[in-house]
Amino acid sequence: MEPAPLFTEVADAPPGGAAHWVTAPDGLRLRVGHWPHPRARGTVLIFPGRTEYIEKYGRDAGALAERGYAAAAIDWRGQGISARMQPDRLLGHVNRFADYQADADALMAYAEAVGLPRPYLLLAHSMGGCIGLRALMRGYATPRAVFSAPMWGIRMQALKRSAAWGLSALSKPLRFSHLLAPGQSSAPYVLGADPADNTLTTDPDMLAWMKHQIERHTDLALGGPSLHWLHEALSETRALARMPAPEVPTLTFLGSEEAIVDPARITARMARWPGGRLVTLEGAQHEVLMETPAIRTKVLDAIAAHFAETV
Repeated sequence: MEPAPLFTEVADAPPGGAAHWVTAPDGLRLRVGHWPHPRARGTVLIFPGRTEYIEKYGRDAGALAERGYAAAAIDWRGQGISARMQPDRLLGHVNRFADYQADADALMAYAEAVGLPRPYLLLAHSMGGCIGLRALMRGYATPRAVFSAPMWGIRMQALKRSAAWGLSALSKPLRFSHLLAPGQSSAPYVLGADPADNTLTTDPDMLAWMKHQIERHTDLALGGPSLHWLHEALSETRALARMPAPEVPTLTFLGSEEAIVDPARITARMARWPGGRLVTLEGAQHEVLMETPAIRTKVLDAIAAHFAETV
């Protein structure tokens, strides 16, 4: 495998990390990375959210290492420094949501290729939670899963949801699906986020760290999604909501102040998931893994305990 950049100076991650380029079945170049552990109890496969990249999970990889786990992560197609899908690299776009499943398979194949120890345990955030749920439903080889604010629905008012469906559906036949979705900006949200009033985290230090990462490495940055991405996301989340839960023991975290994904979809899904447990974190925003030290510690301890039940 060809080595790829890993921006260690902004990752704040354990030593020994590495990244490589892999090729998806459709020929796209993807960046994957990992942090080994000399006595790992298993490997956590991290499915990032929309706009995210490997380095954003450096601190979580360190926390997982302290609890005995190696970690691997991916830049999904269209974000990080994996192949972008549009000439405007700040536009969030994917041809089909199903394409992300090839990326998920590439991450597991990479973990095997670099010799990371099994079991492979899933940790999926936001859009990664949508990808992860679909992966579990098709038999992704993981004995346990954790979801952080999973995108099993997008939070919108009813009228806006109807408009989003209509406009995004029309955008493809009328050939404007490459445009930004309404209300979105090509500027990365985190760059303009107010530490005292944002939808990501209540921790100003974590917000500043995320901002520093994309200021230092601008190629990591991503802005709002296209109308095509929006239609794909709405279609995929609706399809998943109609399917039964997979038979995989699962722990899901949801912040009480969630404003990005749909809490009702998460609550409904977890209420009918055998072997599933939902934990609501009082005062937390969307990024529960990038929250205050007290919240992060609670979340990471619970993740380790959940994974330890099968390791």
